[in-house]
Amino acid sequence: MATQPTHTTRSTQATQTTPTTQTTPTTPTTQRADTPAGPRLTWRLVGKAAADVQVTADGEPLAPGWAWDGGTGAGVRVCVVDSGVEPGHPLVGTVQSSWAVTPGPDGPVVEAVEAGDVCGHGTACAGIVRRTAPDCEIHSVRVLGARGSGTGDMLLAGLRWAVRQNFDVINMSLSTTKVRFTDELRILADEAYFRRTVIVASAHNTPVESFPWRFASVISVGSHNEDNTELYLYNPMPPVEFFAPGQNVQVAWLAGTTIRSTGNSFATPYIAGLCARVLSKHPRMTTFQLKNALYLSAANVRVGTGGAS
Repeated sequence: MATQPTHTTRSTQATQTTPTTQTTPTTPTTQRADTPAGPRLTWRLVGKAAADVQVTADGEPLAPGWAWDGGTGAGVRVCVVDSGVEPGHPLVGTVQSSWAVTPGPDGPVVEAVEAGDVCGHGTACAGIVRRTAPDCEIHSVRVLGARGSGTGDMLLAGLRWAVRQNFDVINMSLSTTKVRFTDELRILADEAYFRRTVIVASAHNTPVESFPWRFASVISVGSHNEDNTELYLYNPMPPVEFFAPGQNVQVAWLAGTTIRSTGNSFATPYIAGLCARVLSKHPRMTTFQLKNALYLSAANVRVGTGGAS
């Protein structure tokens, strides 16, 4: 299966890089979550303002940032499962550790490697995490190749390893459409949930079934087209849970450069960065509590006198 990210770029056209892993027989199955932008990209939120998708009609929003103000990500370990991360990029900084999934005689294995990115997508995601949570640790697990795709087995091996390292947050701007991987991915997602490892995963850019973002134990993310680069919304229309900035955003790229790009891939690390900030302020939060904090903090959620609804 081919795992691919979910984004497109202005200056560099990326192949389905929405690490929303897509798979085709005999070819890699994991793909990035940055497929070409279009009306379906944001799962019915394109062209809608925050006021159009209010979750409650009464009450007032909670103070912006109540869940993460004062939190910078310090002490929180974020793992970017992607194409690798370029170390020392001005928008990324230090990469604490770098790993790669490679073929082995008995199946894929995870090995320590020199930090680097084979296609740019992982660096783009890491840069957004860093911008949002400047003091977090960034770790990298490479499961995608130079064309922004990989196999389902490599995706499973990389995610399994990351979950069992007890990272606080795992960013997955990729997914797979191959149903045969769903059972193992669901088991890993549940394992992460009970280990208090938060998986933040990109929805596919088009409304198709892909995984792991469809699982309730992860935080699923799409992108909106609002001008406010700090705005995120709760989606009252499942299956995608949150929408964050991901269209025509400036992202880190290879060789210390930046490009403009679009896709759910780049909305996802914004939410992952917010999770890191929340956990640095409230380190004992469970995944359930963290998801609820994101819900209550979303720009379109109002809290009435009877509590959240």
